[in-house]
Amino acid sequence: MSKDLDAVEKIAATIVAREAEDVDRAATFPQKSVDALRDAGLLGLLSSTEMGGRGAGPREAALVVERLARECGSTAMVVCMHYAGSQVVERFGSDEFRRENAAGRHLLTLAFSEMGSRSHFWAPVSTAEVRDDDVHLNAQKSWVTSANHATAFVWSSRPVGSEDGSTLWLVPRDTSGLSSRGGFDGLGLRGNDSTPMVAEDVVVPESSRLGENGGGLGIMLDVVLPVFNVMVAACAVGLMEGATSASCEHAAATRHEHLGESLSSLPTIRAYLARMRIAVDLARCMMLDTLDALEGGREDTMLRVLECKAAAGESATQVLDTAMRVCGGAAFRRDVGVERRFRDARAGTVMAPTTDQLYDFIGRAICGLPVF
Repeated sequence: MSKDLDAVEKIAATIVAREAEDVDRAATFPQKSVDALRDAGLLGLLSSTEMGGRGAGPREAALVVERLARECGSTAMVVCMHYAGSQVVERFGSDEFRRENAAGRHLLTLAFSEMGSRSHFWAPVSTAEVRDDDVHLNAQKSWVTSANHATAFVWSSRPVGSEDGSTLWLVPRDTSGLSSRGGFDGLGLRGNDSTPMVAEDVVVPESSRLGENGGGLGIMLDVVLPVFNVMVAACAVGLMEGATSASCEHAAATRHEHLGESLSSLPTIRAYLARMRIAVDLARCMMLDTLDALEGGREDTMLRVLECKAAAGESATQVLDTAMRVCGGAAFRRDVGVERRFRDARAGTVMAPTTDQLYDFIGRAICGLPVF
């Protein structure tokens, strides 16, 4: 994995860092960064070695996302969603598609959240109906990352023949009847191409089903949620790390000429920076402990999975608030690199499962109640 992390470091420090400001300003998809990751074989990170991939797991995925997020939250989120989709495809997809994905010929994403059930991603209201041996999908998805750039979607619907539960499908981007509704012009993560999507009588073969009919919830909770939550936590850690570094650099370089001192000479500024550093390290420790739990099959694994995203998301908003205070008026300039991360950090708290939903789940778990 050290070779892959070296490749990520090089790509992040050069291409991703160089493109980040333009991606944010123009709300453009980070295509150059994605292409560089593809060329380095990193889109196949979670694909098995038998299929030609790297054979890595959640730890490696989280470290990649964290490093990318230090430079560009949008790029990190695009890769996070690709890895989440890859995790499902690797478990339930055809060998042919898995080989293509391992080779970097696909950019995947999840299409779970819907207009009708909002952030309750586990409860789709869209439908799947079998007619003439094909499956007809109809849906209104509320937010789909990489909507106009993904080559295929891990798509949720109600099960065939039932209104309860969910089923997952692999839906190619060029399927007739599938459309995205405009571009994304939002507060943060402006380059992640997250837009609503509509399926109007989209026809896919039954072989496109991922897992059993009605088995979508189990896949969402057992396969997607652990790696997704820890990667979103990693994204938050990366944003915090980037902002903390930028704030320290600004405090050291900015001087009060009439006093002959830098901002970092002020005890109040140093105290703020120290609080930021502690918060980043605490969030990273929680993320790494979650990965330890996942790899070791610990009894508290699901609790850690729920906690890590909530903790990192809340910490990120607090750290970025402090970064804006430390850098003062300069923080509002794009070139300082704080205000972009300030905006990007807000997304983690409202991305399903939202922080408030996670608090409820965690509360249920520690009170001995059913979580889901």
